[in-house]
Amino acid sequence: MTFQIGIGPNLRKSAYFNATVRDGVSSFSVYNHMLIPGNFGDPEAEYDRLINGVAMWDVAAQRQVQLEGPDAGKLAQLLTPRNLSNVRIGQGRYVPLCDHDGWVINDPVLLKLSDDCYWLSVADSDIHLWATAIAHERDLDIQVSEPDVSPLAVQGPKAVDVAAKLFGEQVRDFKYFGFVQMDLDGIPLVLARSGWSKQGGFELYLQDSSLGEALWDKVKEAGAEYGIGPGAPNDTERLESGLLSYGADMRLQTHRANPYEMGFGGLVDLEGHDFIGKAALAQTAAVGAKRQFIGVTINGTPTPPGHQVSLMSGSETVGYISEFAFSKRVGKTIGIGLINSDHVGADVPLSIFADGKNHAAQITSVPFI
Repeated sequence: MTFQIGIGPNLRKSAYFNATVRDGVSSFSVYNHMLIPGNFGDPEAEYDRLINGVAMWDVAAQRQVQLEGPDAGKLAQLLTPRNLSNVRIGQGRYVPLCDHDGWVINDPVLLKLSDDCYWLSVADSDIHLWATAIAHERDLDIQVSEPDVSPLAVQGPKAVDVAAKLFGEQVRDFKYFGFVQMDLDGIPLVLARSGWSKQGGFELYLQDSSLGEALWDKVKEAGAEYGIGPGAPNDTERLESGLLSYGADMRLQTHRANPYEMGFGGLVDLEGHDFIGKAALAQTAAVGAKRQFIGVTINGTPTPPGHQVSLMSGSETVGYISEFAFSKRVGKTIGIGLINSDHVGADVPLSIFADGKNHAAQITSVPFI
């Protein structure tokens, strides 16, 4: 069965939209009110490039929320339970954001461009509205905006060779989440060693959307000798690597979770600073998380339904699996999700229901690879 997405003015096109159409994009999804490529017609080849070679992804839908002004650092710190006091200019950090009840509402990468300017590279939700509201409530001297920034990801073990060809050998020494402001033949961008895979790579934060096709073509040309090709963030690789996805693994509207449950309680600093949700997270820390983030292997090869499925112990729902897929590298169907803490280590059979029948599931550690 084939479906189509109607492209209208309510769905924004990325700076690379025309280039992706020209290079054979087969499907789009919607992310942050923007069209983001789903695949280019050969998912297996795209996965192989990511694991063994190099891929380029239009991830312009990974929008930036810019915090600019004298109180930029103060607002950034209010938004996250992670202590940012030691973050230097040119460094990025993975920063969970929570609401007043301690639920995760996004998990962006924060980039500190200057003492008065930060970017939040956000997952799929309207964090600019949240940040603006908090800034006004706290009477902070700051402007919250969305800058003209469009990330292009270059991912895979040969990504560093492509980046070195484009920007010079110094990129091989970049620390993870490190970034610099650069100019590529007149194209302004921020080059960061980052990306939503564990295969290594860079993100090019284009700062002039009118130059999207020019940047795409330069990356494509530089990567030709390494077999570069277009693709999209890969669900199977992210499961194998245990990467989290706000909106898929936790979502405030339907599957809310707190940092302790999702496995990044170590990023919560209850002593060092004030932040939104502090009282709620302090209470959670005192009593312990009620659920735990887990990996599972699933018997057989059920069809992923595209939504969370209940994790069952007999007739009792004890958690949920947020996403699963068959992994050739693992040789099994694998998934991630949350389970009630009292069932971790319990010797009870677990299962999910898919394709009209039950499939046994076994708890395992994450990452799978």
